[in-house]
Amino acid sequence: MGIREKYRDKYRVKIGFVPTRRETFSETAFRLDKAAETKKKVEERLTAMQVDYVNIDFLNEEGLLYRSRDAEKVAEYLNQQKVDAIFIAHVNFGCEEAVARLASMVRKPVLLWAVRDDAPEPEGYRFRDAQCGVFASSKVLSRFDIPFTYLTNCYTEDVKFENGIRNFLAAAGVAKAFNAPRIGQISVRPAAFWSVKCNEAELLERFGVEVVPITLVEMQKRYQDILQKKGTDFEEELDYIMSKVKAECVGREALESICAMKLAVFNWAEEENLRAAATQCWAPFTDISGIAPCYLMGDSTDDGFPIACENDIHGALTAIMALGANGASEPPFFADLTGRHPTDDNAELLWHCGVFPPGLANEKGVTIGCHQGKGYKGAGQFELKQGDITLLRFDSLKGDYKLLFGEGKTTQGPYSKGTYVWAKFNDWPAWERKFVCGPYIHHCTGVYGSYAHVFQEAVKYLKGVEPDPVYPAQETLNERWK
Repeated sequence: MGIREKYRDKYRVKIGFVPTRRETFSETAFRLDKAAETKKKVEERLTAMQVDYVNIDFLNEEGLLYRSRDAEKVAEYLNQQKVDAIFIAHVNFGCEEAVARLASMVRKPVLLWAVRDDAPEPEGYRFRDAQCGVFASSKVLSRFDIPFTYLTNCYTEDVKFENGIRNFLAAAGVAKAFNAPRIGQISVRPAAFWSVKCNEAELLERFGVEVVPITLVEMQKRYQDILQKKGTDFEEELDYIMSKVKAECVGREALESICAMKLAVFNWAEEENLRAAATQCWAPFTDISGIAPCYLMGDSTDDGFPIACENDIHGALTAIMALGANGASEPPFFADLTGRHPTDDNAELLWHCGVFPPGLANEKGVTIGCHQGKGYKGAGQFELKQGDITLLRFDSLKGDYKLLFGEGKTTQGPYSKGTYVWAKFNDWPAWERKFVCGPYIHHCTGVYGSYAHVFQEAVKYLKGVEPDPVYPAQETLNERWK
């Protein structure tokens, strides 16, 4: 597996599928067949959806959880399998005590669902009461203080079943990304940027976030060694970088420097098992390399390893949440909220010096040029594609952590140097007020697609983080889970 595939694979969510029935409710062969039939249908749907899952067939002939005393065995097995979430499916009433004990031992995001009950038999007998069992299990999970996601009672064939699974995988992906990640810090923040300060000790104590520093001197040694040797990996990476580019205005020497520095960062990140990084990206970085770091940062983000500007650790954490939401199917982009549209009061310029991922460029393609302020070679110059986007920002003030999120659409606007896209929102002044009055700064992360409902749900698994939705309204977000 190549390094790019390794980074993207970190965002793949593996679930433990735990179907449950009630022991005393299912002693006839007919009732057991009903439970087994539903289990089979669910597994067929998960397989067709290409969901990475493990079941509990090891436990008994049925592969069903129906005894409280078996919860320890299942928890041990799922932990050994390194699942990122558990899907508890009530194929009839289920075993509420086993469900709660299992979830309390695994401590991963939980999806709770019951198959829709069949009509009573002509004689009036019912053979499931699965919905009733979910009411019981949800109460006990709440007593254990275990957050869970509820997939509305439905048949396995329903569209809402597949949508619910995919939404849960996205929310669980955000939780997985935020589960004790290691974030690289290259040098120190720019002296003038007080707004990007973060509490490293508090991030570790409250969320298990490890900040792993490296000095520019150390990074320079790695960079120079790669540039001097120019081995096979170097040539392959250089070809890969150039395969994304329509034009470059910087010359061969600068392109080789971009490639060498990107590999230096990648090698360090792999050694330290990092999820993302934030870097000093002003003059000291250019002093050690002769280039602006912008393009290599965007290209690295394109490959599944986000690098945030101006040593914004919270920005790097926001980026991995975005990758968790879409399973690293597409890169996020790290933007400044730069200025309002000259003619549209609800549109805003999302811009940065040249760090947007080239994979998100519009049909005009990607150019590698010079930083607009300093003239250093190595900044991207292109506009992003059109589409629906979600903006988000993880930040804090005085120990209160929030995740802002909301949706908009890209729109047309004037040309700008660097990497940019204009975006239109429902009520930009309301967004602006959120950023100004909340614990946020001018940095945000954008991701293509509509994920506000995913982040709303994911926050319940990020203990100590408060959701701060902007748009759509809560009712609309709730509708997406029905």
